[in-house]
Amino acid sequence: MAEEADVIVVGAGLSGLVAATEIADAGKRVIVVDQEGEQSLGGQAFWSFGGLFLVDSPEQRRLGIKDSFDLAMQDWLGTAGFDRDEDFWPRKWAEAYVAFAAGEKRGWLRAMGHRIFPVVGWAERGGYDAMGHGNSVPRFHVTWGTGPGLVEPFERRAREAARSGRLSFRFRHRVDALSVTNGTVDGVSGAVLAPDAIERGKSSSRNVVGEFALKAQAVIVASGGIGGNHELVRQNWPKRLGEPPKFMISGVPEHVDGRMTGITEKTGARLINRDRMWHYVEGIQNWNPIWPRHGIRILPGPSAMWFDATGTRLPAPLFPGSDTLGQLKYITSTGYDYSWFILTQSIIKKEFALSGSEQNPDLTGKSWRMTLRRATNKGAPAPVEAFKSHGIDFIVRDKLDELVAAMNKLAGSDLLRFEHIKMQIEARDREIANPYVKDAQVMNIHNARRYIGDKLIRTASPHRILDPAHGPLIAVKLNILTRKTLGGFETDLDSRVFGEEGRVIPGLYAVGEAAGFGGGGVHGYRSLEGTFLGGCLFSGRNAGRAAAKAVG
Repeated sequence: MAEEADVIVVGAGLSGLVAATEIADAGKRVIVVDQEGEQSLGGQAFWSFGGLFLVDSPEQRRLGIKDSFDLAMQDWLGTAGFDRDEDFWPRKWAEAYVAFAAGEKRGWLRAMGHRIFPVVGWAERGGYDAMGHGNSVPRFHVTWGTGPGLVEPFERRAREAARSGRLSFRFRHRVDALSVTNGTVDGVSGAVLAPDAIERGKSSSRNVVGEFALKAQAVIVASGGIGGNHELVRQNWPKRLGEPPKFMISGVPEHVDGRMTGITEKTGARLINRDRMWHYVEGIQNWNPIWPRHGIRILPGPSAMWFDATGTRLPAPLFPGSDTLGQLKYITSTGYDYSWFILTQSIIKKEFALSGSEQNPDLTGKSWRMTLRRATNKGAPAPVEAFKSHGIDFIVRDKLDELVAAMNKLAGSDLLRFEHIKMQIEARDREIANPYVKDAQVMNIHNARRYIGDKLIRTASPHRILDPAHGPLIAVKLNILTRKTLGGFETDLDSRVFGEEGRVIPGLYAVGEAAGFGGGGVHGYRSLEGTFLGGCLFSGRNAGRAAAKAVG
């Protein structure tokens, strides 16, 4: 006999937790199923930096940032580039989400105990015209506590609901099928996996010890994306981004495999924009990995010089922090799947941060003392220094010719010519003598330092790369890092999933990355950053509230 609930949520990541807690708070009974163990509650969000896109926030206003819904919407549309018939609902979601980010999002989270680091980051700065890609102003609000700090309020709510009997978890339950009766999705079935106490993020056992079937009036798919499945990433890789890289590293655990996407499609659910994806190009191989091919993204400031595999500087405006997919397209066009940063100790000390909650113990641990050391330490933050010492992709030398020789050795080639790289660095260094320049990257540095947040903790004082006083010299081999799928199941603003005939499938909802963070692709072609976690929050909330009303 199948177990009964009002709603079943497939996936115990952030979007699933949000949906489940909204359902439970409405007095309905919800079951959350996940193939991983309880130690993985919170999913990918736990590992995140905790960045949130907010518009005209008190944090922005205190720093003198003038933002508005209209400016944010201009940036979103210029970045998304919506150009397909399938973009009808994604655009609706974009308008609704930006309004949420400019309205109740911060207050809603704050009422649950969520807090924000006071310095707002400036991600995806673009560099084109005012209507093109990028954030016109800083909008990247870091959660105090990073990813775990964002998961915590929803985990707390979920556990409270579990104690009251409104919510139950079914960990180590792998969904293999959705059940459909008279056209309505009304349950799930699958395999019970053997208990596995393996550390969060590591690959868990797939040993089957039983079967299960659960019935409900509605099912919410919150199963994430495909970033841990490189074969599937390559299958969906768009031609506009060049050939799929032969070598990639993973920004997400192996269980982020897209398996549930295919299962949901079998019910007739319409998946759109599957060729839109978001992968980073500043990936470094983790010297202390948790999951297979574990990579970490460098969150760079604007000063490092960026060279392709042949030693040619990336063209304007493809500077660090400017246009992730523009950089990806350029790098794949070279015929190689890696590139290089060259920088100084002064730059790495001030400008390098690493993505991931585990790479930011100060922010994750909510330690003001440790956080303040970022600005006062002689070296870079401890996790960055650890990568500099132990990371396979880092090279440190006092002289440029020795650095280039070591770069060639690491790449296993002789593509880099010392004189060619030296000429480009010296030309850039001559621009530093004046506050007015023609080098677009140096202009970008000066612009960044006009923002007090960047000047204080994110952008090094302009200096010559080859000035020994700022040494040693550092090179970093950058790999392509898989992360997000931007397409997903097409949904209306209640997160109800459409079928191939253009009609809503009764009883079926999709949220988070499975829904392209809303509508089947709220970001369009590109992201403004800080919007993935926010899309999980917004779509999960919409689905939970809508499903709670629909089940009566």
